This record gives sequence, C-alpha cells and structure tokens, in this order.
Amino acid sequence: MTQLEAARKGIVTEAMKSVAAAEHLDPETVRAAVATGEAVIPLNIHHKNARAVGVGRMFTTKINANLGRSVTHSGKGDELDKLKVALDAGADFVMDLSVGTDDLKSIRQGMLDASPAPLGTVPVYETISRLEGDIPHMDPTFLLDVIRAQAEQGVDFMTLHAGLLLRHIPLAMKRKMGIVSRGGAIMAEWMMENRCENPLYTHWDEVMDILAEHDVTVSLGDGLRPGCLADASDSAQFGELDVLGELVDRCRARGVQVMVEGPGHVPFDQIRMNMERQQEVCKKAPFYVLGPVTTDIAPGYDHIVSAIGATAAATYGASLLCYVTPAEHLGLPDAEEVHQGCIAYRIAAHAGDIARHLPGARDRDDAMSDARAEFDWDRQFELCMDPKRAKERWLRTRAFTDEAHGDDHCSMCGKQFCAVRTSRRIKKLADAMASEGAAK
Repeated sequence: MTQLEAARKGIVTEAMKSVAAAEHLDPETVRAAVATGEAVIPLNIHHKNARAVGVGRMFTTKINANLGRSVTHSGKGDELDKLKVALDAGADFVMDLSVGTDDLKSIRQGMLDASPAPLGTVPVYETISRLEGDIPHMDPTFLLDVIRAQAEQGVDFMTLHAGLLLRHIPLAMKRKMGIVSRGGAIMAEWMMENRCENPLYTHWDEVMDILAEHDVTVSLGDGLRPGCLADASDSAQFGELDVLGELVDRCRARGVQVMVEGPGHVPFDQIRMNMERQQEVCKKAPFYVLGPVTTDIAPGYDHIVSAIGATAAATYGASLLCYVTPAEHLGLPDAEEVHQGCIAYRIAAHAGDIARHLPGARDRDDAMSDARAEFDWDRQFELCMDPKRAKERWLRTRAFTDEAHGDDHCSMCGKQFCAVRTSRRIKKLADAMASEGAAK
C-alpha cells in the first residue's frame, strides 16, 4: 500500500509515527492529514536509508535543494559534494536535475545511497538525455519506461508536467518570457511538433499505476510558471493550475500521494492570492513553490530576493520551498552557493512558521534572546541557523574585544555604548526603585 492507501484504511505506518515524532504531533493527526491528501510523506519503498519527512500545512515548512550536473558543468563527484553541503545546511529534500550525460543512473544512485533526505527527479530530463536527435522525437512509451526505472531505483518524488495542455501554449506565447520551465518547454515543443496532446496527461492512468506500485509521490510540475514579474498570474499559469486540480483528484482516487508545484516570479502583492488560489483549486494539496522571486533585477542576490517571497508563500499557503541560490539566472551553483541558498530558505521557512503561529516555532528565537541578554555566546552559536559562520564572524569581532576586556559586548557599540549592558544597569535601578516603593 501507499502511505495514502494505508492512511485511508486507518493504518498508522512507521513513516507516519516518525513524522509525528519529528513534528511533535499525535500519530493519528498525521494519519488523518495523509488520508485527506492535505499532507504527503514522499518515501519510495526502495530508498532504504531515507527518512520520513512530512509535507503539509500542519507541519513545519520544509525546504528543497536542487542539485545535478548540466551539459556543460559539474559531475558525479561535485554533485555528491554539493549534496553533503545541502544536507549539512539543513535541506529536508533534494532533487537530482542532472541532464546531458550517459551516467545519469549512476549519479542518481550515488545520491540515493548518500542521502537520507527524500530525493526527487524530473524523468523527462533523462528521457531526452538518452535520445538522439531533437526533443520532438521523444517516444511517450520510452518516457513511461524511464519513469518506471526511476521508481524501481528508489526515487521518492517526481516532477511531472502533466497539466500543460495544447490549449495553453498560445497563451504562453503572448508572454515576455514565454515558457521558462525546462520540463514545460520540452513537453510544449513535443506537443506542437507532433500536434498531439501532452503524453503525460493522456497516459496518466499508466503513470499512476507505476507510481502506486512503489509509492512515489507525484509533484505536479508547473510547466507554465511565470519567468518574470510581467508574466505572473496570467491565463496560461492559471489555466494549467486548473488542470493540476483535476490531476490531484485523479491521483487521490488512485491512492497516489500528490503535491503541486508553483511559481516562479511573482510581485510581492500577488503572492497571497496565488497561495490561496492553489489551495482552493487543488483541494489543499501541499504546495511546493520556487521562491517566488519578487524582483527581476537582482542577479547574484536572487537567494535574498526569492527568500522574501518564500516567507510570504510559507505564511499564506506553501508547505515546501524550493531554494534559489545566488547563481540563479547566471549559472550552475557551486557548493558555497548551495550553502547560501539552503540557509536563506531555512530562514524563510522558519519566518513563515512564526508568522502563522505554528506551535513551538518561536521557541528557539526566545531562547536566543535569553542567550543574547546574558552574553552567552556559546548558547547563541548552538541556537543559530549557521553556527560555523556565526562563530567565525564573532571571532573577527574578538580582534577588537579580546578576553582582557570581557565578552559582554561586541565591536558594534563597544563596551561603553552597549545598549544591552545599559539595559542591565537600568533594570537594577528599576528594581531598586521598586524595592524602595514597596518599603514605603
């Protein structure tokens, strides 16, 4: 049985118990959320070392790190190094988006073996990489074979661009940026060249049969996500979203776990509407969003630009955030950029959890405040998102505030002007005044 089928039968699986423990919830609460489809636990039965991670609004917001070689850069060893960086930085999920090599299966196996985090793929990438000639010559039967092989190998979730239909393509061609999704563009070109409907859509029952056998979670790809602010929230994007809502129903009816992917580039004031619209159209299926990127003019800083949007997304409806790195729009990220992207998105996810008052979300923040008030630097490093970087920066401060002068200040204000030290003195005065008043 899939996790969804088990949940509907009233069975609390070991995966559900594990998620419940991690989220400080009752296992029955997790089972009920999986049963309705409002939560998913991507966990292929063949990915032996994978941990169960819950995705849904009742859980903490999760982050995903995209990895994988391109046709021009990186290789198996580099991507395994990046995988370790992503996991060390707190990524909950990883995706292998490798293309353009005969070694794709080996790269993916290396990641599966090394990753306790659930791993996702986009099967059409391997399909095209293994075919000679142009993209339009893709055989739909071969695409199904690749999906089956990846499911048997242990892939936990798959992005499938099944909602982009022929009728949506003319709408997308009116945009500034057209189709910016790699998988969406592949599917759209195949449809136009062959004058046929999306093969994933027409073969959807066969796809679900494969995924149900191995309990692979569907991640319904947004092939028409906007690639610039001018294209956001248009008829192409929302036309595809309506089809994704239909496919959510079909997945659930078949017992296949499903989540939905979302934009993209979106002006900040449109993010809440986008989140709420998806939740309505897709019947509260977990929403997995890329950013959103909130301005188009900050290459080199898009991890910051998109983390701003991701915080709003997590507040208003997203359950899983796909990171953006400083290399976005510029090239394939290196290990340091993977690290920066993961940290930026952990911050965004956490800020969203606080904003929606998730129980316990602010506990570490309150503990950090206590540690700062006491100048307990070791405790601060223990609590922070990136302890290594925080301590390295603090040690640079120690060049100006060495042990001889104490650790009860930093180089921002210095000892004389430190507001926290001043606040301590004010508190002593306030306490003394209160004592005097009580004595009278």
